[in-house]
Amino acid sequence: MVDSPEQAAVALLRHVADTVPAYAAFLAGHGVDPADVTALHDVPVTTKDNYVRRYPLAERCRDGTVGDMIAVSSGSTGEPTFWPRSPADERAVADRFELIFRDAFRAHERRTLAVVCFALGTWVGGLYTIGCLRQLAERGQPITIVAPGSDKGEILRVVTALAPQFEQTVLLGYPPFLKDVIDTGKDVPWGEYDLKLVTAGEVFSEEWRSLVARRAGIDDPVRATASLYGTADAGVLGNETPLSIEIRRLLSARPDAARELFGESRLPTLVQYDPYARFFEEIDGTLAFTGDNGVPLVRYNIADEGGLVPYDRMMDFLGQHGLTPKATEPRLPFVYVFGRSQFTVSFYGANVYPENITVGLEQPGISEAVTGKFVLEVVEDAHHDRHLSVTVELAPDVTPDPALPNRVAEAVVTHLCRLNSEFAHYVPEHRRRPLIDLRPFADPKYFPPGVKHRYTRPDNSLP
Repeated sequence: MVDSPEQAAVALLRHVADTVPAYAAFLAGHGVDPADVTALHDVPVTTKDNYVRRYPLAERCRDGTVGDMIAVSSGSTGEPTFWPRSPADERAVADRFELIFRDAFRAHERRTLAVVCFALGTWVGGLYTIGCLRQLAERGQPITIVAPGSDKGEILRVVTALAPQFEQTVLLGYPPFLKDVIDTGKDVPWGEYDLKLVTAGEVFSEEWRSLVARRAGIDDPVRATASLYGTADAGVLGNETPLSIEIRRLLSARPDAARELFGESRLPTLVQYDPYARFFEEIDGTLAFTGDNGVPLVRYNIADEGGLVPYDRMMDFLGQHGLTPKATEPRLPFVYVFGRSQFTVSFYGANVYPENITVGLEQPGISEAVTGKFVLEVVEDAHHDRHLSVTVELAPDVTPDPALPNRVAEAVVTHLCRLNSEFAHYVPEHRRRPLIDLRPFADPKYFPPGVKHRYTRPDNSLP
């Protein structure tokens, strides 16, 4: 029997060392005997480079055997990474869905239509969500699932046909895509369907949540929306609760308090998690976790910027700042996530990497006019619609012809879709084309000389 979440994680570590060939070899290569491990910091951190890419897929699985289903995620060059799954993985992650559907949406008391709007196929979102929802149905919740995927026309067709037969309807998908669905369905009586939203893959503002709630006829966004924090590597790691949403909304109105708590002036995703299921650590401003999956992972650094706040510390902090959420449950720790802003941006749930953009700028007719430096960001306009933006540095003494921005946009989107399968399948066609802004060489705002260049920036708003 274990007395603490870390002891449970250490017990898992030893079991993984006994049953997963790759992890046993990883520890041996670092001179670590798992029998001597008493705390997680006794073992080195694993990463995609030193563990996932280093060992064959089967050797990273329990008993060297690949599970019964595989999900795929795209890497920075478009090369896929494979993540085996099993029914046991879905059962564990279904607990996170149950916190949302039972505790927030009261789905155990109401006939519920769950509409899966994540992309279907090998990508982790759609089929994994369907599996977890079926687990909830098997547990006795009156949930009926329909999976139109990311086809907006089909989503609107099944919703208008089926939603009137249920007491509530839940749309599950990437935030900007669900907004597109709601905006496109202007003639759909969303307010009559007691709509709920479950999102994943994006950090969004509380203004965005309020706007979409109004357009969807949602009176109480605290109990009618929820975001999942998940990765292709390990499924869902945590989820928003009415408590975490209330806290985030309180902090969004108090940027001084938010900055004090999170250490930055941007508002992260704030979720709660079960430390016995996923043990988180904060290491140099990034998140690492230990958890059992189709590929068990120990001290795995996912490169997400963020941190941890214990439950009691969070409530004390709020009290000190005169902030009092109405909800007080569940009494679970919090993890906040900024995402991988230093390396990539997230758009419609797809990770967009600088390496994907570079290829477009290297094409004939473009490379001669630019330096290769750019800034990739997601910007939000006055209508709260999000756009992929690429600010490109012109070569010295170049005066671009008027057609250059169009050529850059075409080249970028062509090669982005070619290299990044998530982008091609997650992002609706009419949202794929990036905004292109050509700036002079050594532009002081985007390309100041003598400073290490950053190819990405946090989310911004258009003027």
